[in-house]
Amino acid sequence: METTQPTDRTAPAHGKKILIVSAHPDPRSLTASLASFAEAELRRSGHEVRTSDLYAMKWRAEVTADDFPDFERLSPDGRLDVMEVSGRATAEGRLSPDIAAEQEKLLWADAVILQFPLWWFSAPAIVKGWFDRVLTNNFGYFSSGNPGYGGGTLAGRRALVAVTLGAGEPSFSPRGIHGPLADVLFPIQHGVLFFTGMDVLEPFAVFGAAELDDARYAEVTAGYGERLRALFTDEPIPFRSLRDGDYTRSLELRPEVEAPGVTGFDLHLRTRG
Repeated sequence: METTQPTDRTAPAHGKKILIVSAHPDPRSLTASLASFAEAELRRSGHEVRTSDLYAMKWRAEVTADDFPDFERLSPDGRLDVMEVSGRATAEGRLSPDIAAEQEKLLWADAVILQFPLWWFSAPAIVKGWFDRVLTNNFGYFSSGNPGYGGGTLAGRRALVAVTLGAGEPSFSPRGIHGPLADVLFPIQHGVLFFTGMDVLEPFAVFGAAELDDARYAEVTAGYGERLRALFTDEPIPFRSLRDGDYTRSLELRPEVEAPGVTGFDLHLRTRG
């Protein structure tokens, strides 16, 4: 199997553009504090930063016909076939202004940071609604005929999930009751971010967030600062790409792809160097 070579984390990366998508209903929350910290640190390093604070924006999570101002023409029979209608609206530049603005931010960005608390083993519903509405057909998927998983409109961008969790780190280990954090985040990191073409970094996780005191917060921000400085040099998670020929036309790993002793989601990782 192919191996990827480690990158130089000390290499400078100035003047990049980063989009932070933050989600917590309380502006005094740990999530909000870490999003503000990230924005300040990145600006201090010479980057441009834009932030989408979804709750502050009063982002609407559900997909409706209002997402497509020309809906009656796009769907003469009145059916909301989301894939068909969103694809046509995207191709014609006929999306609602809030969706168009978020797509413009993604096209502008060199990297995307998703900052959110883990709620019921996933991101808050408002983040899922951001995925649902912004990553439309002809933008997030099926763009230029690309099937996804390693290519697409957002290819070449980096993505970092920065997540806070109430439980302790041992409970998100292979023997932990919640399962490995990589498995919990797989639908987001692989099924959303990598699917749309982004290079996904290992997540930055804050465990035991509900009991964070000042001393621990200082440790967290120090660690977060280090990860932010390596945003453009850290090695991405080595997900297998559809372009590499490891999968059949039915999107199943080919029989000749060997991974002795490997099971579950790890089957979709290449060996690291």
